This record gives sequence, structure tokens and C-alpha cells, in this order.
Amino acid sequence: MSGAEVFTGSFTQQEPIPEEAIEAAVAVMRTGRLHRYNTSGGELSEVAALEREFAAYTGAKYALAVASGGYAMGAALRAVGVGPGDRVLTNAFTLAPVPGAIAGVGGVPVFVGVTEALTIDLDDLEAKADQGRVLMLSHMRGHLADMDRLMQICDAAGVTVIEDCAHTMGAAWRGRMSGRDGLIGCYSVQTYKHLNAGEGGLLITDDDEVMARAILLSGSYMLYGKHGTVPPEAAFAQAKYEMPNVSGRMDNLRAAILRTQLARLDAQCAAWTQRYRVVEDGLRGTAGLTVIERPEEESFVGSSIQFLLADWTDAAVSALISRCAARGVHLKWFGGAEPEGYTSRYDSWHYAPSAALPPSDRILRAIVDMRLPLTFSLDDCALIARIVRAEVGAVWQAGAARITR
Repeated sequence: MSGAEVFTGSFTQQEPIPEEAIEAAVAVMRTGRLHRYNTSGGELSEVAALEREFAAYTGAKYALAVASGGYAMGAALRAVGVGPGDRVLTNAFTLAPVPGAIAGVGGVPVFVGVTEALTIDLDDLEAKADQGRVLMLSHMRGHLADMDRLMQICDAAGVTVIEDCAHTMGAAWRGRMSGRDGLIGCYSVQTYKHLNAGEGGLLITDDDEVMARAILLSGSYMLYGKHGTVPPEAAFAQAKYEMPNVSGRMDNLRAAILRTQLARLDAQCAAWTQRYRVVEDGLRGTAGLTVIERPEEESFVGSSIQFLLADWTDAAVSALISRCAARGVHLKWFGGAEPEGYTSRYDSWHYAPSAALPPSDRILRAIVDMRLPLTFSLDDCALIARIVRAEVGAVWQAGAARITR
């Protein structure tokens, strides 16, 4: 490997917070009024303003700003009545906060398989649609399923869809914003997502009763009139006596940081996808590596990229990861026997017992993942692709990469 190209950038270093956002945050701190309800008269808080702006951005009637994406999912589940023992359909390929949100309200995840496009297996969903009345749909790593067929399946079976859009804020299917097909859309603004508040989440819906329940759950007390998008008073009439206060409010400091970022989100999404395409083009045609083909109907945000090493041995995948790391390229593998970092699989979550999914297991073992922060230049992305391509080739040509099937 002597003399080989090496990448020296960081896969976990995000862009700095914009100066305008820093100024907005400082202005909030100078007032000392960080709590979302610390307003007087008809004054609109930073959180309420963010809710109005995010609802307008997505085209939703209502938006609610909360403490995390995971909290948004938990509130959504509670708002549609999921409780202890209720079975909730969800993706086998997702991250731990998704089944965690289901378990957090006492629900039982029912895992649905994954396709080689890294989307939920719609045939498996159709077969299991009678096993739960809610689908917590994870648009894992930014891959959108055929949302037209998915909604047809769920509508026919009476299944309520909640969308986990942590990786698809700004994405769309046939021009419909991610989060707008289901009853509720949930988003994350954690540092590695498309808006960066360090931590935080957003929830959208057009349903009066669902939003009223979610607002009360978030810890509004009887101050729900101070929200940015408020359902009619009648929606709160009974809910205010029935919904527990499970405090998870966003504060004005984080909202101030986010509002400026939201105004430039579309440009950021385009920049991510430009970087994705450079890496994708560099990897395409590599022997032993499968690029994930994106459907024309999908407008995606390329903040990370995945590829498949189909039927590679564990030893070969581990060798590739080590070889790439030695050249500064840090890959994550979803096929490892033990959870590591953020990578884990449905069989890692022992609080959610499940039957084996052999076709999905084969795909999960093949998934390799890589972040693409906007701190990378297009030249950086081309270099990363050359390194991965070269190291895949080196391991592949060694002749022992694949499992004999």
C-alpha cells in the first residue's frame, strides 16, 4: 500500500453553524428566555416560529418541535393510540431508535424485510399487514420505497402509517415531500441529519386530533395556544384530560439555530446529492460491489451512501474495512455479528424478539455504509471513491471474498 493515495478528512466533522444562526442563538441567550413558553402577549417564540416555517416547508397543516427524533416517533405512536402489547410493523433494516420508540410505549415490533434497494419489502409488508394496525416506516439511510404501492397496501389493510424521515428531510417521492404520505411524519435535527441543532426533532400532520394529543404529550400543560400551528380548541377538549405530560419540548435556543438552516435546506440537500453522485460514479462497475440504483420517482438527499458486498465472507468484509481505514476512509458494516457504533440489526434487539428473515439477512450482511458530510469537497469524494474501488479490487482479486452458494 506504500505510495497509495490517502484521505485525511473527517467523516464525523460537520459544517460550522452558519453565522446568522449563531447571531440568532446569541440574541436568544441575551434575553435569557430559552423556554418555549416564556413569551408575553401575542409574542411568537422561536420554537413557534420554527413550527410555522417547517409546516410551510413540508406543506403540512401542523408541525411540532420536540427534543429529539426518537421523541417525535414515541409521541406519534402514543398519539395514534399505540400502547402496551400492541404490535407495530416496522423495517428490519433501520437504526435502533425506531424499534426503541415502539418498545418505549410498550409496543411490540413486527419486522418487515428489506430489498436490495434497501427499502422495505412491499411483498413482505403485504403478507404481514394483518399483524399490526400501525406501520412505523423507516426511510432508512434516505431510501424511499414505492410510496404509492405502500400506501395502497396500508390503506387496504387499515394500517396507519407513521414515517420516520430522519434521513429524508428534503426528499420526495413523485414530488411529494417525505413525511406527507403517512398520517404523521417524524424528523430528526441531530448533528448528523439535514438540519443541525445537536439534538432535536419535528413532527408533522394534517390531523387536528393527532396534533392536539402530540402537543399535550410534549409537555404543553395548558399553554398549547402558544404553539406555532394550533388545532381548534375542540381538538383539545377531551385530550387535555387523557394525554399524559411526557415532557419533550424543544427550546428557543435550538429553534433559533434551526430557522436559518431551514431557509437554506434545499441548497444543502442539492450539495449532498452532488457529492453522492461523484462517489456513486466512482464506484459504479467495481467488480464484487453493487451500487444501489435510485428510482426516477425518488428525489433523494445523498448525505450518506451505501453499497452491497453480496455474499462476501465476514473475513473479506473485515479486511476491506481495515484496508480502507488505513487509507483514511471509514466504512460501517451492518453485517457484523455484534452491534458496533450505530450499526445494528433486528436480531441485535433482544427486547424485540423476531423470527429470522433469511432473504433479508443475506442483504443485511452485505450492506456497507459511509457518511458524506458537506465538509467534503467534490475532489474529496472522487478520492474516496478511488480508494474504496481500489481496495475492493484488491480483496476481490485475492479470490476468497465470496461465500460459495
